[in-house]
Amino acid sequence: MTQISEYFRNIFFPNLGITLKNIGDHISIGSFEIRFYGIIIMIGFLLAYVLVTKEAKRTGQNPETYLDFILILIIPAILGARLYYILFRLDQYIVKGDAGATIKAMLNIRGGGLAIYGGIIAGIITAVIFCKVRKVNFVLMADTATFGILIGQILGRFGNFFNREAFGAYTNSKMAMAIPLDYYRSEGNLDYLERTGVITQKMLDNVVNIDGMDCITVHPTFLYESLWNLILLVFLFIYRKHKKFKGEFALIYVGGYGLGRFIIEGLRSDSLMIGSTGIKVSQALALVCFIAAVILLVINYVKCAKNGWPAVEISGTDDQHVETSGTESRSVETDSAKKQPVEDSGAESQPVEAGGTETLKAHEKNRENK
Repeated sequence: MTQISEYFRNIFFPNLGITLKNIGDHISIGSFEIRFYGIIIMIGFLLAYVLVTKEAKRTGQNPETYLDFILILIIPAILGARLYYILFRLDQYIVKGDAGATIKAMLNIRGGGLAIYGGIIAGIITAVIFCKVRKVNFVLMADTATFGILIGQILGRFGNFFNREAFGAYTNSKMAMAIPLDYYRSEGNLDYLERTGVITQKMLDNVVNIDGMDCITVHPTFLYESLWNLILLVFLFIYRKHKKFKGEFALIYVGGYGLGRFIIEGLRSDSLMIGSTGIKVSQALALVCFIAAVILLVINYVKCAKNGWPAVEISGTDDQHVETSGTESRSVETDSAKKQPVEDSGAESQPVEAGGTETLKAHEKNRENK
């Protein structure tokens, strides 16, 4: 790598006075390159595992269940993210008259092209099958996994940062991020990015010169989404002791992420589109997720209110709780309310179920016999 190409790898936040020097996108082992994006994804999986198992222990679940699930999930999640991206960018991968080249292009994930929604959809399908086979409560598992999903997304967006991708439209705001055009020239993809509209004409019309380099200034949408997910994660940590029903954390995540993604996706210039409609598929899906989650949260909160806002059972204890799956709700009495002890001098106390007579009569008869 020449010195001048390293110079072009600088990233600037000019209105904040920040310069990040020589930001690479890979490490080399001999002639083999390992992209930071892949490294970050793996770190995300590891931290997700740590966070999820801690939450599982806190709520009385078996942490090994989540280790098994994460090991099973890795390949489906990556394939799902890739397939989702390909489906909305088929023109980029189909090589007419050459099926081999088409398949090779589709499998080359090192060249980029993963969509988080595809990974989440694949993860949900995998989780449903996993829970059915293992006889695990899917809704409770979804609540626990939410913490891992968020930490993965918080980190994953920084993979976009190293790749100089997933940025937003032109801006000269305080948060503007400046990327040298020569970086893309050195990568050999500047023409492609201009042709596909990722680098827009407005960006090119407002190029700024920083340290002798022509730079586009864009919204750092990777950072916006990472910070938004961090806010959601912190909120869940603060709120988790006040959980009202099973599935609540998952719904808060779906609704919260949907709201943030809807807004942030509107700023991006590289969005996947629904055909030629001009509608951004991720923005449309985010809106659907937000609306659906809000509706289900309201329904469940109303059911909780009718039952006197009981505390949720999260650790297999006998506490009073409301158990829901987004559609049903039922209150369960505490064992302490069901059972009343009967004391007997010289004999061990025996529990008697409240409202029953047969157990009491049997106990009295037993005492008489003694």
